[in-house]
Amino acid sequence: MGTWCRMSPMDQGSGHGMFEILGISFNKTYDSPNPRRAHSIMSAEDINAGKRSYWPELEITGTIRNLSPELWKLQHLTSLYLNDNNLSRIPPEICRLEHLTYLDLSSNKLRSLPAELGDMIILRELLLNNNYLRVLPYELGKLFQLQNLGLKGNPLSAEILSIYSEPNGTQKLLTYMLDHLTVNCPQPEPRQWVVLEQPDRSKPIAVFTVMCYNVLCDKYATRQIYGYCPSWALNWEYRRKGIMDEIRQYAADILSLQEVETDQFFNFFLPELQRDGYDGIFSPKSRAKTMGETERKFVDGCAIFYRTSKFSLVKKHLVEFNQLAMANAEGSDNMLNRVMTKDNIGLAALLETKEAIFDNGAPADPAAARQPILICTAHMHWDPEFCDVKLIQTMMLMSELKTIAEESSHSFRPGSHAPDVNSIPTLLCGDLNSLPDSGVVEFLRAGRVVTTHADFKDLCYSTVLRKLSSAEKSGDDFTHSFKLERAYDNEVMPYTNYT
Repeated sequence: MGTWCRMSPMDQGSGHGMFEILGISFNKTYDSPNPRRAHSIMSAEDINAGKRSYWPELEITGTIRNLSPELWKLQHLTSLYLNDNNLSRIPPEICRLEHLTYLDLSSNKLRSLPAELGDMIILRELLLNNNYLRVLPYELGKLFQLQNLGLKGNPLSAEILSIYSEPNGTQKLLTYMLDHLTVNCPQPEPRQWVVLEQPDRSKPIAVFTVMCYNVLCDKYATRQIYGYCPSWALNWEYRRKGIMDEIRQYAADILSLQEVETDQFFNFFLPELQRDGYDGIFSPKSRAKTMGETERKFVDGCAIFYRTSKFSLVKKHLVEFNQLAMANAEGSDNMLNRVMTKDNIGLAALLETKEAIFDNGAPADPAAARQPILICTAHMHWDPEFCDVKLIQTMMLMSELKTIAEESSHSFRPGSHAPDVNSIPTLLCGDLNSLPDSGVVEFLRAGRVVTTHADFKDLCYSTVLRKLSSAEKSGDDFTHSFKLERAYDNEVMPYTNYT
């Protein structure tokens, strides 16, 4: 047929004039019309030395009408040039090339496209110029990383071409298609409660449930960040109904929420949950103090809700990490420039139990039914580049919780001599923005972290952080005083977030 293919390799080749892949002859030399397709040919010396070839790009050029199924096995490809052929269809199996970032299907005879193209979500460029396309599958809207969509020379509808011709037309068209895509995905499986301990039903025992949820503040739910979500799914009016349905489905006794917008707390979450028998506390991030009333309404923060039939609020505690950083900086530029500039917060509620929390009857002594419990939620800084900030914020939080627990221990047990922070049950929830192998999780789980931990990034925090450690003489470790147990291990959930 006079058809030939060429690869854009990295040190690729056999050293011979022709070689074959998929039963098609490849020519080792060509003039590339596209500077992207730079290539090199291994020398005889390279071959003799055992140097391996690698070719992430493939071009098939000629009067091709059909494609071999063997092509879809080349899953290492990052670029595929099928332009200037006589292809009238592209098989759905093309989605198996899951590493493609560049796909050129221009100048063929395509009249339709497989919906499976929308599954190739790492595509950056998709060229469909000069075909016979009258419609596009809405599934293309799922290509949220696409930067260049070539559609010129196709008899598409006036509506599609109008959107495409606007400034930033590619992104607007992708949004349009995603918003009009019919979503048929199955509902996720119900979340399963993680039972920490089987209660002894032979005596009165306090049993309660806890739910922790980052509700995603409305101002962060943008197409720029969540390009794979339809606009309607990001809309707060739609999302807040789903969030409240989820909360009501599980009906936990304590709710720990992050990224709650100030206005949404007072005008949505609090009144809605009060109708369901809850009360709650809230605090916005520290930046709210510097804003006017209008701007302050849109600042997000942390909230704790508790079922009033089982708990009463004793005291609310706010932990402002930027204020603690300033107080502990002692002239450290890193504390002032890296930690103090982040306005994340922690929020704690000292609660007291009521008789309704007990299964199998209330305790005989009414005073025994009123037990203190410390609930804390926090939202640590998000940026992976600031792992030092996350760890220091966690150390600050545990130091403040120690102070709160000691004060509470004196209040509830005035006759005790040395306050014991572990005498008051403490529940720590939050969005730590940290991986299981991070310094944050190690510090919480083990109760200590070495002063030279990699997450500190060799930024010389050791001296200024020493006062945050629970033990004055803790050697090469920073420590905290709480004996924490994890609510779930790494095997419970394959992931807790998908972005």
